[in-house]
Amino acid sequence: MKAWTEENIPGQRGRTAVVTGANTGIGLQTARALALRGAAVVLACRDIAKAEAAAARIRGDAPQATVDVVRLDLGALASVRAAAGEIRARHDRIDLLVNNAGVTGLSGRTEDGFEIQFGVNHLGHFALTGLVLDLLLTVPGSRVVTVSSIGHRFGRIDTDDPDSGAGAYARSKLANLLFTYELQRRLRTAGASTAALAAHPGGATTEVFRYSSPWFRVPNLLIARLFGRTPAMGALPTLRAATDPEAAGGDYYGPGGLFEIRGYPERVRAAARAHDSGLGQRLWEVSQRLTAVTYPV
Repeated sequence: MKAWTEENIPGQRGRTAVVTGANTGIGLQTARALALRGAAVVLACRDIAKAEAAAARIRGDAPQATVDVVRLDLGALASVRAAAGEIRARHDRIDLLVNNAGVTGLSGRTEDGFEIQFGVNHLGHFALTGLVLDLLLTVPGSRVVTVSSIGHRFGRIDTDDPDSGAGAYARSKLANLLFTYELQRRLRTAGASTAALAAHPGGATTEVFRYSSPWFRVPNLLIARLFGRTPAMGALPTLRAATDPEAAGGDYYGPGGLFEIRGYPERVRAAARAHDSGLGQRLWEVSQRLTAVTYPV
């Protein structure tokens, strides 16, 4: 089978894509590739100055592109609600929501008191998706793509106390997959054509480690560089999940090479616990309570 690359992305003209954390790394490459194919892209980012600079870079590569910027701090539910409101005010439809932004190797709490990695990587995206999902439900073939990690395999979640304990990053990435599969179950039950998919970049040299402690950041960057995983390569699994006509709800894409660290994107298998529907339902209920966001499905 021929390797799947950006050349395989179908035309995206007439589609609107919202990409979180799109000012740098995988998010920037995802937004850029979609814009080059004709999509109108919304860069939802915490740092507006960096987002505007990223938008300018995308417009430089795709002069005809429509590029919008919205401030989104996933570590503050008030900001998530404000961003959702701003997106709704500017756009009456969303074809593609890419939950890409993330943090790793950090300690501390979000503005709302959640462990920061669980709060940003899972709860922030859970809230955002719920607040704009109706804009996707009216669009045939719309997709929600959430970026997880190989690290989800090491994650454990106690739904009675989901944001505490060791292994916070792995827990948040497991939550991303549990969320994806539970959302897909709900969409299917509701008879919606919207699909929920997931992806992971393998090892990629991005700025996700920029705030991590040196003991965490240095070995991860060395591994990424050793395997040649640039942000552009790291974005390919997300782009395939987002645009491949053959991709379906519940699919999970990652590099097809050794240990899913390198290679071109293929369908990959998540850890068995990511498919635990009971755990997924319990996490969903807890997430709704913690964020005070109720879904229309």
